[in-house]
Amino acid sequence: MEKDTSKSGEISLDLEVPSECRCSRLRAGFLILVVSAVLLFYNVNIPKASHVWFEKVQKIYNSTYNTARAASNATTIESTKKWTSAFIPVSEISVSPSALPDEQCTPETSYIVAYPCKYHYILNESERCQSDKPFLVLMVPVAPNNRADRDAIRTTWGSEKTVMDKNVSLFFLLGQPGHEGREELQQKILQESEEHHDIIQSDFLDSYKNLTIKTMVLMEWLTAYCQNAAYAMKIDSDMFLNVNSLVNMLLQAPRENYMTGLVAKGAIVLRNPGSKWYLPKDVFPEDFYPPYALGLGYVLSLDLPNKLIEGSKHVKAVYIEDVFLGLCMQYLGIHYTIQADQSLFNVFPVPYNRCRYSKLIATTTHSLQDQVNAWKDLKRPEPPC
Repeated sequence: MEKDTSKSGEISLDLEVPSECRCSRLRAGFLILVVSAVLLFYNVNIPKASHVWFEKVQKIYNSTYNTARAASNATTIESTKKWTSAFIPVSEISVSPSALPDEQCTPETSYIVAYPCKYHYILNESERCQSDKPFLVLMVPVAPNNRADRDAIRTTWGSEKTVMDKNVSLFFLLGQPGHEGREELQQKILQESEEHHDIIQSDFLDSYKNLTIKTMVLMEWLTAYCQNAAYAMKIDSDMFLNVNSLVNMLLQAPRENYMTGLVAKGAIVLRNPGSKWYLPKDVFPEDFYPPYALGLGYVLSLDLPNKLIEGSKHVKAVYIEDVFLGLCMQYLGIHYTIQADQSLFNVFPVPYNRCRYSKLIATTTHSLQDQVNAWKDLKRPEPPC
């Protein structure tokens, strides 16, 4: 739309400038240059700033939740049983196949990932939970090449190791890079691991289509190496996290069968092949998903990872990872915990307000700099409200 508008603007300017008026031509040319510069700035900068959280917005709208409920950042999202494509352009998403650690790990279809299957750790921090003795473990799935997000988290909310006298541990979960230059990138990851000792890497291909595998490897790691902890939170790398609010909530939370976050209820299954979250009827015949916590950030008691692993053996491993966990929870007969405070988990970026940020738990942000600025300001000694 912008490109078409600028073109029509240029034609209009050319038609209105008299050929005999050189000054008018110069002014028109100057205006065109200014408009072009503004459009160039917009196209180059705005998508970079908004791309990360826009996908989350897209998911909410494409999943046909109640628009008013979603816009209010409600912790529970109810479906209107109608769906709309308003605001969201139909996008074609090409998906890379899995990188398989052995011949048995073969996906059933392009919508069912290769899980359960035995994946292996390339990098591990198997002793950290034993030494840290954490009350809470923060698990951040992140792309191998996304060093900037990891460093931003390490210097902000990920740096909080003791909160309300409770130990907190941070780990990043990576798969294998699958693009050109992967050998060089892998060497950088090894160096980063030696420096920070907070990276867990497994041998599946790190891709959007393999997020279910990534999530279940996370559950396997917690079961194998962190059973002494009380809770874990899986949180995306583009989120602002108020660790103090999170620990405060968990001090009152059940120690068993507990999972909470931004819970979607009655989300419709998308049948449009152009949708990023399309599932055909032969893969998933139901019209609506069971309740599930959106993958941007959810919290669980540490008895659940092993139960979810067992439940996954009886559920089709659809590539939509948060939906898959919802299916496992449904199979296990375990209900999500819905928070009384409907503003704790936010899928839309919350405009920064020190008082409000002191009370929420997690929100998407427009940029890494927004995360850093919010955390620094919130850490000032003055009362937030």
